[in-house]
Amino acid sequence: MSKVYVVASGKGGVGKTTTVANLGAAMTKFKEDVVIVDTNLTTPNVGLHFGAPIVPVNLNHVLQGKADIEDAVYEHESGIKIVPSSLSLKDLKKVKLDNLYDVGKDLKKMYDHVIFDSAAGLGDEVKAAIDSADEVIIVANPNILSVTDALKTVKLAKDMGKPVAGAIVTRVNYDKNEMALESVQEMLEIPILGVVPEDRNMLAALNKKDALVNTKPRSSASKAYMDIAAKLLGKKKRSAGFFRKFLGLLGFKE
Repeated sequence: MSKVYVVASGKGGVGKTTTVANLGAAMTKFKEDVVIVDTNLTTPNVGLHFGAPIVPVNLNHVLQGKADIEDAVYEHESGIKIVPSSLSLKDLKKVKLDNLYDVGKDLKKMYDHVIFDSAAGLGDEVKAAIDSADEVIIVANPNILSVTDALKTVKLAKDMGKPVAGAIVTRVNYDKNEMALESVQEMLEIPILGVVPEDRNMLAALNKKDALVNTKPRSSASKAYMDIAAKLLGKKKRSAGFFRKFLGLLGFKE
């Protein structure tokens, strides 16, 4: 059964759009038909991530009632589909956020999985996206500021009657000054879906206009996103392999 996942964070700059791009790409690698929708209308980045910053028809046109959603879908060379939003401020005029619900409903008839990249904060754009969700996924960094803002988003989703699938903790350096994962989970009171280490290859992937799981599939961050996608899809995770298992027994982390 198709689902609309809304990926939210509360705080900006935590790696939310990067997570959306890589989750979508990872699901595509599992032979799933996936579409990513940039519901961050104010500061959209999905098109930039996949080399389609300016397109003839975008989500703004759909929300304005000027176009049908199928006309705003573009296919990346990797096979993932995206619905970019406009970079122009003038295209924010006459946008009807209530139409996002119908966008999600229509896309579920066309694709296996729909991933909404929401705006940061708790404004109307975020509320409209969450209202369209079947499940909400939270992205946070392991620090008190990010987790506190993420908690607000968790509470907003629950107040709106939307199930929260769990949290993805990103940009992890395994530094002693970071919050322990147990503390993050206790504070948010939701499962941890996965942990994504900081990866210097992320910027290179952005420059290549692709997701990290495509440009550097063997990186630790790529493997983490593949594992998270497998969990969401109910598929078998990648094999740990003897060497990785051995390092794990010694207490080493990726």
